[in-house]
Amino acid sequence: MEPLRRLDRAVACPLPLANVDTDQIIPARFMKQPRQAGYGGFLLHDLRFGPDGAALGLSLDDPARAGAGVLVARRNFGGGSSREAAVYALVDFGVRCVVAPSFGDIFASNAVNNGLLPAVVSEADAERLIAALEGGLDRLSVDLEACRIEGLPEPVSFSVDPVWRTKLLNGWDDLDLTLSHADAIRAWAEADAERRRWARPSSSC
Repeated sequence: MEPLRRLDRAVACPLPLANVDTDQIIPARFMKQPRQAGYGGFLLHDLRFGPDGAALGLSLDDPARAGAGVLVARRNFGGGSSREAAVYALVDFGVRCVVAPSFGDIFASNAVNNGLLPAVVSEADAERLIAALEGGLDRLSVDLEACRIEGLPEPVSFSVDPVWRTKLLNGWDDLDLTLSHADAIRAWAEADAERRRWARPSSSC
């Protein structure tokens, strides 16, 4: 994955909704499509389009918000089912960071494994960011090294699990994270083999 250290003046969209679950992020009927076809066009489909296909005016479809890299929502974003396709839809659309007061646990883990930052802010800060974006602000900078969001008069601090932060900063998946400890793992294995010789299989077997 591509390392994520800073999104500089990224186009940002407000999503002033709580409990946006994975079924809303990508409705199940679109998951029949092959991933290589791209899931970005299905992102929040039923919140963006009516039954007749007409746009409902969600900020993601505002031409001024084209190429959005940051989405700011309310609490419990990504709850519901464990479908990883919800993250695919966000990433394929171009979103690199979702800001919210809380996230569904499985969604947040899937997000990090696909290079998407789930940035946790207080409810008050989420409301301040949403109000500013609805009031005309259209860009935010997200600094993962400093864990802060810039664009308002005062920076907004966010939190993220330290292990997830390390993975995102380095562009690592779980295997890469394990390999980063290869020397320590090797040293332990060698010491354990010496300490517990009886546990090693006999070469005569």
